[in-house]
Amino acid sequence: MEFEQYVCLSVFVLEFLSSVEAFSRPNIVFILADDLGFNDVGFHGSLQIPTPNIDALASSGIILNQYYGTPLCTPSRSAIMTGKHPIHTGMQNYVIEAGSPYGLPLNEIVLPQHLKELGYQTKAVGKWHLGSFSRPFLPTNRGFESHYGYWLGFKDYCDHTNAENGMWGLDLHDGLEDDWSEFGNYTTRLFTRKAEEIIENHSPEEGPLFLYLAHLAVHSANPHSPLQAPRETVKRFEYIEDKNRRIFAAMVYELDLSIGRVVKKLSQKNLLKDTIIVFSSDNGGPAAGFNQNAASNWPLKGVKNTPWEGGVRMAGLVWANNLEQPGRVYTNLMDMVDWLPTLYGATGANCSSLKGIDGVNHWPTLTGKSDKPPRTKTVHNIDEGFGYGAVRKGPWKLVQGTTYNGDWDKWFGPSGRDNFTIDWKHYKKLIADSDTAKSLARIGARFGHFDKIVSQANVKCSDPPDISNCKPKVKPCLFNIESDPCEYEDVADKHPKKYTELLKLLEDYKHTQVPPRNKPQNPLADPKYFGYVWTYWADYLKI
Repeated sequence: MEFEQYVCLSVFVLEFLSSVEAFSRPNIVFILADDLGFNDVGFHGSLQIPTPNIDALASSGIILNQYYGTPLCTPSRSAIMTGKHPIHTGMQNYVIEAGSPYGLPLNEIVLPQHLKELGYQTKAVGKWHLGSFSRPFLPTNRGFESHYGYWLGFKDYCDHTNAENGMWGLDLHDGLEDDWSEFGNYTTRLFTRKAEEIIENHSPEEGPLFLYLAHLAVHSANPHSPLQAPRETVKRFEYIEDKNRRIFAAMVYELDLSIGRVVKKLSQKNLLKDTIIVFSSDNGGPAAGFNQNAASNWPLKGVKNTPWEGGVRMAGLVWANNLEQPGRVYTNLMDMVDWLPTLYGATGANCSSLKGIDGVNHWPTLTGKSDKPPRTKTVHNIDEGFGYGAVRKGPWKLVQGTTYNGDWDKWFGPSGRDNFTIDWKHYKKLIADSDTAKSLARIGARFGHFDKIVSQANVKCSDPPDISNCKPKVKPCLFNIESDPCEYEDVADKHPKKYTELLKLLEDYKHTQVPPRNKPQNPLADPKYFGYVWTYWADYLKI
């Protein structure tokens, strides 16, 4: 009897310690913007569009100023979820188009699955875009306990339909159920409300929360009406002459309000001080009408789906209550594949258990426990469908080939930097009055000097050259991003050893890539066969 009591007591103690460990792990809120440009946030120096809530997080968190990913949304989302470069999962070529029968490989263990094993409650709101033709590829079968949002690449902000490849149908789902009830409700506000409900209903006793909030904003909607925002919000930006940029500004403003509301709800539920918040774009912005959008990456070169800095260098930050020197600019090289091990490590779990990934753990460096740069090189992507590859090692970057025959290999902007004087006193008050700043102040968060932070995070370049000496379709180009962040001068001839070294690095990455998984659209996926709803069509057809 005594032995049985001892065994029972031991089991109880082990279970108790395990539960305490799980409950002491931080909550994680990952907010992913879609197609937000480098120049579309205040902390990069452009205050044409006020983003006080985002900037409050930046002032009290860490700006990731050498933060990179692939220049398109499906590849970048696969990188976040797997910790692997898209060339290693077959997701490197373009995006998953509506009606295409493929997705992120099912043998990949993704971020919510890892966190679920640690006791997390895993919730997703917003965009998926990693496969929806068959149920096993949907988010609720990839580690998320719930998902409210859409499965494809974009949709209308108000009627929630997707029009793509000559097909049209509803793309708004609550788990596996189609949701027709939100017609007319603006998507950014709708997703914010759903995120608030998740936070409101979260019980810490059931484990920490992982909330993945992947906004539609500021991606273009359907082609017939690409830029959409509430009329009253657009009126706030009458000082912006360009109509498209004006509407885009309203879309960014709604996104910023969303972040404030989420942070406020975390504060109201006493969860904020124990939460890690990530804010990130998924790729560079589609500027100057690319994808019928009006984002800005100024002064960086290129746009979304190009190998240039404007396509692969993103706006991003991380906030937590235990960061080293909050309100600073992090200049270590970071890639989207690093989020999986970084967040996994932030939970206190051992990253050595993560096998076969490309990502590295930045958490010790972000929290001041290490001063060693976690990453020194990366591959921005290799997309042989478009015919380009780009790699980075230290300050050096090599670009081989390009997209769209080089039509977007330019500098677009400056989008608000001309004839615009910053009133720092006024803008600092906007930040201080934001929901985010007020919520952070309640828990005693520290803030840096925003104007000084901006001066460090801002990328400054001289005027672009009339003619570039880089001809990437003829010969790969080499740039020193540290001294030439705007990629003005190809210095391959000046640094032949570095050129050879980077060319070999690109070839080495090419030898490790797997074939792209892309498959052509199937016309039988047309929503007209399924009540005008985008659904897991292949399961009905038994393909």
